[in-house]
Amino acid sequence: MIYDVIVVGSGIAGLMAAIEAKDENNKVALISKSNVFKSNSSMASGGINAVLDINNTDEINKHIQDTFNSAKGLGNKKAITYMCKQASTIIEKLIEYGVDFDRDENNKILQRPFGGGSSNRTCYVGDKTGSAITLSLIKKAKTMGITFLPNNFILNLAKYQDRVSGVVSLNKETSQVIIYSSKSVVLAGGGYAGIYRGYSTNAPDYTGDLLAVALRAGLYLKDMEFVQFHPTGFVKTNYLVTEAARGEGGYLVNSEGDRFINELETRDKVARAILKEQLEGKKVFIDLRHLGLEKIQQKLPSLYNAALMQSGVELSKELLEIKPVAHYTMGGVDVNMTESDLKGLFICGEMASNGVHGANRLGGNSLLEGCVFGKLAGNKAKEFSKEFEYAPIDYNTVIKDIEMIDFIFSSDTSKNFNAIRISLGKCLFEKAGIIKNEKNLTLAFDYIKYLRQISYTLHCINKEKNNNVELTAILELRNALEISEAIILSAQKRCESRGAHYRDDYPETLKKFDKSFVVKELKKGFFKISFKENDLIKKIKNLFINKE
Repeated sequence: MIYDVIVVGSGIAGLMAAIEAKDENNKVALISKSNVFKSNSSMASGGINAVLDINNTDEINKHIQDTFNSAKGLGNKKAITYMCKQASTIIEKLIEYGVDFDRDENNKILQRPFGGGSSNRTCYVGDKTGSAITLSLIKKAKTMGITFLPNNFILNLAKYQDRVSGVVSLNKETSQVIIYSSKSVVLAGGGYAGIYRGYSTNAPDYTGDLLAVALRAGLYLKDMEFVQFHPTGFVKTNYLVTEAARGEGGYLVNSEGDRFINELETRDKVARAILKEQLEGKKVFIDLRHLGLEKIQQKLPSLYNAALMQSGVELSKELLEIKPVAHYTMGGVDVNMTESDLKGLFICGEMASNGVHGANRLGGNSLLEGCVFGKLAGNKAKEFSKEFEYAPIDYNTVIKDIEMIDFIFSSDTSKNFNAIRISLGKCLFEKAGIIKNEKNLTLAFDYIKYLRQISYTLHCINKEKNNNVELTAILELRNALEISEAIILSAQKRCESRGAHYRDDYPETLKKFDKSFVVKELKKGFFKISFKENDLIKKIKNLFINKE
């Protein structure tokens, strides 16, 4: 199957990339791991940041500065500036595609405050913004003639020398290995917070699969230690209590009735404050009662219904117990805006580490980043596909993938791989989660090394090849363990606290760590971790060198 451009990922970044890559004469395919409607983007509820007046340079500069400040010294000013300046254009484009943002009586788009922001700049559609944007983009993509290829699990990139030539995929319905050839590829497969299974707002299959694919292709991962824990998830189900609940005036109170933190502080500070209360034996709740039933149902209808159905809590009358949950990952494949080190391969969205978020993402910026850099990646991929012809496929890689699938089917196993996934999530949350230290990180590393050895002995109990969920679960586990190791090694190297990375044995932020760590897989199971200085530090050093 041959296409000009292949986009992997059906979230906002992938959809935007596919739309921008398509023209009247080319063939564009969008590959998704499962149903095209299922993505973290569709679950994002709070809103999308934008200064709507493109001529209001003061407010745009404030958005740039807020984002840069939140990045805690690891932000890429070029990428941040580009994103913030593109925001108003993106909102116009989304409106053109059918997104119906909430408006006031004068038809002006409403904007709410979000944590870490110095202005009200978060546009929204009730508390279902991500879903509204995703649905509009799917409709747009379908009308443009983009081919949707659901239920494809990407095993590896097909490449020739220093160029991408397509993707090697597992058809989940048949368990067959398929090659999709293309001139250029966009990866937009989301983050890796789902590996914190049982402690995450992400679906369990968000295991960082495409980051593991990138590692195997020889690319670098960057800032992997920075995992953002959303302060407010349902205690029992991990359902996300949108930041909009606090943006609309909700309180955080402990079981003694005390408000213990400014609710609109950055997410890392709020999450740590909540965890501290819980470690002291107190429960934590979100209190919306003072907002009244009418405002809750108008501004937060999805949350109101979920609280009632999942927890039996009527938000206008009762407190809702909450806990911090892994929600977003700042780390990802090291890219220059969207360009990777592999020619013809472009990466965007949560799985890309372009320096927009640095050590800590600003609330409301994730949907914006997905739209802005998805659009850029799509355009770059289209331009590349017009300039270059198809590159050859290295079938040796494909044969190895076929042999791997055959091996997983070849024998029996006595181990419960779902139990291993749950155990992995618990280990990561407790030992490499909101609060870390050397002792716990070492314990986590040793445990994950042990699990990695086990993972290569796992086989499908069910030998039926049609829709075999066990096969996918084993592959996801292998990828999750690979990414977990990259997280822990990076966290061990960063002997300080910065943004979403907090170590109680190194509680201070240190100047010598004003740079990112990058991870490269030298060979299977062996990682190299090194410093990569951010652009600001490079410029300062170059100034001194030039003076000398």
